[in-house]
Amino acid sequence: MQAAPVSATAIPSFTTALRAVESLLMSSGQRTARRNAWTSVLEDRRRAKDRVEAQRVLDTVTSVRP
Repeated sequence: MQAAPVSATAIPSFTTALRAVESLLMSSGQRTARRNAWTSVLEDRRRAKDRVEAQRVLDTVTSVRP
């Protein structure tokens, strides 16, 4: 006797669910503005991290020389 085939249903991720709710509640322009703002926040964080790393390297180089 063979087992019945099992079908898997993908559970949507939190992000997918959030975007679905967002699309129902907001107009297209607001969604675009929100995504652009979030992209800017992420880019600012990346640049800040790069600045900290560059400062760390400069401090290391200047402290090694007499």
